[in-house]
Amino acid sequence: MLQLRQAVFVVEQNCPYLDMDGLDQESLHILCWQGNDLLASQRCLPPGLSYPQSSIGRIVVSPKARGLQLGRELVQRGIDYNLKTWPNKGIRIGAQAHLQHFYASLGFVRDGDEYLEDGIAHIHMNYQA
Repeated sequence: MLQLRQAVFVVEQNCPYLDMDGLDQESLHILCWQGNDLLASQRCLPPGLSYPQSSIGRIVVSPKARGLQLGRELVQRGIDYNLKTWPNKGIRIGAQAHLQHFYASLGFVRDGDEYLEDGIAHIHMNYQA
């Protein structure tokens, strides 16, 4: 999982940052495997860890698995898990700004202005049950 995240977030997106933020141990990870190949992953964070609401993040799809709608499936499963596990808490994410329409298509609503995180434009978005 960490290897896939480093390959995409650090190498492919040319964004050197510390991926190990101490939140992985407190999160549930949803992984998509094909045989021994990890194709996609994300983490679901409980309320109070990153935001007062629950959150999903570190959503990553291997380059060889893109176009298969795994990202959409992964995010939907994360939404379902968070809403079932932490009902009435909502979900808040820090999304890369260029993915706003993708997240909006899944029910997220932009909240606030664009900001830079590790040199990449991001926006906050909320999902209400």
